[in-house]
Parts: sequence; structure tokens; C-alpha cells
Amino acid sequence: MAYDDLRSFLAALDEQGQLLHVAEQVMPEPDLGASANAASRLGSGAPALYFDDIAGFTSARVALNVHGSWANHAVAMGMPATTSTREQVEEFVRRWEDFPVPPERRTDPPFAENALQGDEVDLFSVLPLFRLNEGDGGFYVDKAAVVSRDPRDPDHFGKQNVGVYRMQVKGRNRLGLQPVPMHDIALHLDEAERAGEDLPVAIALGNDPMISVVAGTPLAYDQSEYEMAGALRGAPAPIATAPLTGIDVPWGCEVLLEGVVEGREREIEGPFGEFTGHYSGGRSMPVVRVDRISYRTDPVFESLYLGMPWTEVDHLIGPATCVPLHQQLKAEFPEVRAVNAMYTHGLLAIVSTAKRYGGFAKAVGLRTMTTPHGLGYCKLVIVVDEDVDPFDLPQVMWALSTKVNPAGDLVNLPGMSVLELDPGSQPPGMSNKLVIDATTPVSPDARGHYSQPVADLPEAAAWVGKLQELMSRK
Repeated sequence: MAYDDLRSFLAALDEQGQLLHVAEQVMPEPDLGASANAASRLGSGAPALYFDDIAGFTSARVALNVHGSWANHAVAMGMPATTSTREQVEEFVRRWEDFPVPPERRTDPPFAENALQGDEVDLFSVLPLFRLNEGDGGFYVDKAAVVSRDPRDPDHFGKQNVGVYRMQVKGRNRLGLQPVPMHDIALHLDEAERAGEDLPVAIALGNDPMISVVAGTPLAYDQSEYEMAGALRGAPAPIATAPLTGIDVPWGCEVLLEGVVEGREREIEGPFGEFTGHYSGGRSMPVVRVDRISYRTDPVFESLYLGMPWTEVDHLIGPATCVPLHQQLKAEFPEVRAVNAMYTHGLLAIVSTAKRYGGFAKAVGLRTMTTPHGLGYCKLVIVVDEDVDPFDLPQVMWALSTKVNPAGDLVNLPGMSVLELDPGSQPPGMSNKLVIDATTPVSPDARGHYSQPVADLPEAAAWVGKLQELMSRK
């Protein structure tokens, strides 16, 4: 099923027992952040949370942990909540092959019901803001789809970027924005500033679940997130024209902010409890001036909890990181079988591949680090044989413990790029990277003693089914 807005997705989660209504009154801090933190500790079937009685707010509706489990992620893809992680990634790959699916432009978007413009703009009057972690430097908007266009080629639909970037509320009409240098909006802003101009942006909050997925997916620069959303949801993604900037935006969003990233303007932003499980410090970051707010009546504010993994962001970004890496690698190395890059946005990736010759696995690992996503992430790449499931960590640990000889199977690359948020980088944005070849050597590499592997008994497969049947009778 394709969901056109956040509310229809929440209704579907509710029908499947994956939405928990919290009826009691809660404090915005620490209850909202703490509850989302707690939900992420409930395992693969954790529910989304919905609050509508929040102390200090006369009318506030907050949704948390919306993508925060494999069950919820499956429902977002229109699959049964019981679908395994591996099956979800495989289905993600299958739907990726349907790209591109052109979007459907619609009129009368729900966000057109109310508007504030000019001096009326006040983020605090529309958004029920709260801190997620106690060390955060302020209120953050962290699950919005930020849309910008390439200033050099504004009419190229594919170069219009839809991305998720954290934004700190700096005032009634100001947001601090963190554009990681490897991300498309940073390229757009650089071009605008070179021309001495501001960069127009539209910021959509409270989106349908697939918009949130594709906004966190590392696509090629000229690939449209809206066309990918259509492929992943199995129907054209509905879009609308933003009334002030004319930018293409998600039709069903709850709140739409429009304005500009002010050229060459920087302010201190941070700290913030990040997806790495550590706080990022204060840094000088660009500033967004909000010139118009459009919003649905009684909007639902959706926020994303980040902290020590696993949290919602890991379920949201995990498959969306695995699949583009898989597709990009397989286009050049057909031997690649699967990619598991679900660990801390792909700072660690595990790649399963067949091999042509000795040293081939190392080449696959190196190419992983130079994909569009790998340049800023993929600090550690483990390469395993084609018969090792990278999603089965005991198998991966077996490969590491028996196939790796540090004398020849480690490739240490100094002075490589990584995102500044990696707490291990020094200086920030620079790091050594490591490829670990955990594959069986093939000719002409004759190291080790791997000529007599133990194989499953021929009858084992039948016994798996028999034992499962016996267990189900208990």
C-alpha cells in the first residue's frame, strides 16, 4: 500500500498494533525524548508513539519512533510487519530496479489550509518544540525533508535534492542547518555563494514514510528522490508546488517552511546528540531564514530520536544505505552478492562477493569506500565470501576469526575523507580507513589451508523443516 501522508501511515500502524497512544499527560522534557529513547530498546517490533496531551501546550500532536523498528519499516513498504530484515532489503533492491517512476503533481495540498508570512512567521507558534537529549544545544527539527535546487541548472528535476539535515531552531524565523560537505545541498549552497546569492529552500515536516526513507538515501547527484520514492512505494509520489519558492515538495506534508539559506552567513550550531552515540560539538554552520510557514490544521509534529544505536534513525537509514551501495557496486562488480551497511550510517559495511582472482576482494572493499556514500562514511569495510550472509553476524564473525591473517588481509588507508561527525576522526573530517579481507584466498593467492571445508550434510535442509514443524507443535 502507498501512503500519501503521515496520517494515513499512522492509521495503518494503528491497525496493525504498531502505534501506541500515550493517553496520560507528559512533560515535553524529559518525557518525549526519554520515551523515544526507551522505544528504541524494545526490539524489532517496537511501536511508534503518539502524544496529544503535553504539558505547556494547548494543542500539540507529536509522533515519535515512526520508523523505529523492522516491523514499522516493513509496514512503510506495504509488507507484513513480520517480514525479516533480509527480506526487506531484498525487496528494496527489487523495487529499486523500477526507478525512475515519475511523480504525480497535485493541487490543493493539505498544508495550504493555513499560512503565516513575513512578520507573522513564528516557528514557536506552530511547532511543539522540545530537546531530545539533555545535552542538546537547543530545539532541533531533525526529520524534515529539505528540498533545494542546483543554482546552475534549476530546471533539471533530477538535480533537485531532497535530503534530511538536522536544523537547530535559532529564533522565531531562523534555523541553523548542517550540510555535510559530501551531501548535495552543500554543493547547491556552494554554487549559490560563489554567485553571491542566497539558496532558496523548502522544508517539509511530517511526511509520508517513503519520503523520509528516500530523503536519507544516498542517490547519485542527478537521481530524483521523488522518482525513487515512486519506485519504492509502487505508485507515483504525490508532489505539489511550494507557494513562495516554487520548489517541488511532498504533497502530503504536515508543515512546509520556505525561505533561503543566507549566503555566507554562519552561526554557532550545536551540540547535538548524534547517530554516532556521541555529542557533536558546536560548529559554525549556515543559517536558514524562514519567510513563510504553511501548515495543516492541527499538524502532527514528527521528531526523530538519535543516540546510542540502535534507535529509529538506524532502522530508517539502514536499508536505504545498504541498497544504493549494493547497486553501485554490482554495476561494476557483478560478483557482489549482498551489502550490509546498517551500522552507524554505513561507517561499517560488510560486503559479500564472489572472486575472480587473488586480491579481488580488496578491490571491492576499496571501491566501496569511493562510492558517493562511501566517501563520507564506510570507514571500515569487511569483505566476505559469497556463501557468507553479511546479515548473519555469527557467520561474519566466523569469517573474521578463520579467514583473516593480519599480515596480508588488512589494507590501511591513511588520510581519507569521512564526515566530521565521526568522533574517531582526527582532524574532524579526516580518518584512516580499513579494508578487512575475510574471504578465502583464490589463485594466485595460495596462503592458508582452506582445501577441506566442512559442508552441511545433504539431509540437513530437510531436517530444518522437520525440526521447525516439531517445535511448532509444542
